[in-house]
Amino acid sequence: MFYREMGGKSHSKTILLLHGFPSSSHQYRKLIPLLAAKYRVVAPDLPGFGFTEVPEGFKYSFETLTDTLAEFLDVISLSTFSIYIFDYGAPVGLRLALQRADAIEAVVTQNGNAYKEGFGDVWGPIQAFWTSKNSAEDRAKVADAMLTYDITKFQYLNGTPDASRVAPESYTLDYALMERPGNKDIQLDLFMDYQNNVALYEKFQEYFRSSQVPLLAVWGKNDVFFIPPGAEAFKKDLPHSQVKFLDAGHFASETHAEEIADEIIAFLG
Repeated sequence: MFYREMGGKSHSKTILLLHGFPSSSHQYRKLIPLLAAKYRVVAPDLPGFGFTEVPEGFKYSFETLTDTLAEFLDVISLSTFSIYIFDYGAPVGLRLALQRADAIEAVVTQNGNAYKEGFGDVWGPIQAFWTSKNSAEDRAKVADAMLTYDITKFQYLNGTPDASRVAPESYTLDYALMERPGNKDIQLDLFMDYQNNVALYEKFQEYFRSSQVPLLAVWGKNDVFFIPPGAEAFKKDLPHSQVKFLDAGHFASETHAEEIADEIIAFLG
């Protein structure tokens, strides 16, 4: 399990950063040092992403990603923490919360969805894939729509008022790693399995209601993947949650790391 860590174990509190598709802990290279002044920060690469090495025969699903993350936390003896969830990191982190509710001290969700109203129209190809036969033809069709260089770059640039704030190594590294032999099949397996996260939304929402976990939704308001109603929906189950909108796109931590860090530090403080 490859991971980035900063801030040292001398800090009494830890923030666990969970990345999204198709990135890795690399997406938090700007945010980590800003948070590390006050917190121990841990950011792993989930199986199938970044530089984590996965044994042959590993079955890729959000359940196995969560189980692997739980084992990793045990190995590094991390038992309580606040969690930062984004994109794919949201269903992984919330599945972890269902297993270990007492471990989660607070939740920061940056375009990390838990409500059906949070889906943008660009999810159409993946939602159509869920109802397909998962044939080679079906998989090729969704790969052509969602696993290209152009769509990888689009995820970073769309909705970003100043594209110069997006470092080109971000989407270039993501796409290069996705081009490794066999990786696109991994991503297609996870696309298909994502519907099982949606089936858990009611359980995630019950977790919110029963725990009343402190939650900050800091959201790129121009995101076309997870749209603003998904941020506002947290208020239904967590009336004391805080919702902040940024003039940013999907990968808001790439362009607004300082603003996000300030919001997190104020919120956790």
